Amino acid sequence: MYEIANALADAVVLQQETGGPAIDSTGAAALAVGLAALGAGYAERGIGSAAMGAIAEDRDLFGLGLILTVLPETLVILALVVVFVA
Repeated sequence: MYEIANALADAVVLQQETGGPAIDSTGAAALAVGLAALGAGYAERGIGSAAMGAIAEDRDLFGLGLILTVLPETLVILALVVVFVA
């Protein structure tokens, strides 16, 4: 995490020195999709374990658990749509 903070600080310094953006539009799009995927994975971690526990208790909750587990993936799909639109 410390290395990422240093890289971001270097990018800010680079932007101030050159007067232009430190990252181009392709890099910004990749960063947006990557962060969206990271957030979706983090959300699925908790949802998936809770869904498996609920399904172990009652098999009728499989459909709801599946829907709730897949729901965070829409974040990544929307991020990809934004990349292709922009």
